[in-house]
Amino acid sequence: MSRIAGTFAALREAGRAALIPFVEAFDPDRASTLELLTGMAEHGADIIEIGVPFTDPMADGPTIQAAGRRALAAGASLHGVLDIVRTFRSTNDHTPLVLMGYLNPILSYGVDAFARDAAASGVDGLIVVDLPTEECDLLLPAAEAHRLDVIRLIAPTTSDARLPKVLAGSSGFVYYVSITGITGTRTATAEDLARDIPRIRRATELPIAVGFGVRTPEQAAVIASYADAAIVASALIEKLCQTDIATVLADVAALAAGIRGAAKIPAARGAPASV
Repeated sequence: MSRIAGTFAALREAGRAALIPFVEAFDPDRASTLELLTGMAEHGADIIEIGVPFTDPMADGPTIQAAGRRALAAGASLHGVLDIVRTFRSTNDHTPLVLMGYLNPILSYGVDAFARDAAASGVDGLIVVDLPTEECDLLLPAAEAHRLDVIRLIAPTTSDARLPKVLAGSSGFVYYVSITGITGTRTATAEDLARDIPRIRRATELPIAVGFGVRTPEQAAVIASYADAAIVASALIEKLCQTDIATVLADVAALAAGIRGAAKIPAARGAPASV
């Protein structure tokens, strides 16, 4: 069982959802990224998403775009991100790590070599934002060969007919982009989730994580009532810019507490229908 699958299985037994915070690698520098990763794991993160800086982050809002520019100026590279993961794994071999980024750096690295090196460094899953479903064979065989989960993005505009096509070959969890737009804007309402999460569950047995626009413990708790994980990104990056790492970690702890205290909606978080 992969680290991601094992984490969600344990959380399901515990009756709660996961907190997945986001770190942009090398923002503002390598040492800070390692401190954040270690601290987040200690303050309630169940899985951690690591952003791979890229020059043209088309799905990201101004906050993560700015973080990516700072990271690139600090010398970020895909090799450097994998080195951070290797260092983190020297003291933590249980917290799942998911790389989130774009296809071009992987193609430049070499798909097979990247999958091999990512797995060897301790990466558990990949989210490649601009990899079209119709071209997923660029990555899936190499990822499967090295036991890397490939996590696909689902949007509110993804039709029922297209859902099985998008999810074919995916593993780990489903990333539900809960709004139409870029990262760091509004968040989904309870009404949105009550409508959308059951529809996705009918198409997959994978856990469903909700991202884009989640900022507060209260919003994370609403998501935890309906889905299997809440992903928090822009709010933490903004806090890091305004304050310090200790304050960011305090926010992670508050988000984790919000999720742990969330009321469960059995109809939304129960077993999925057969596909």
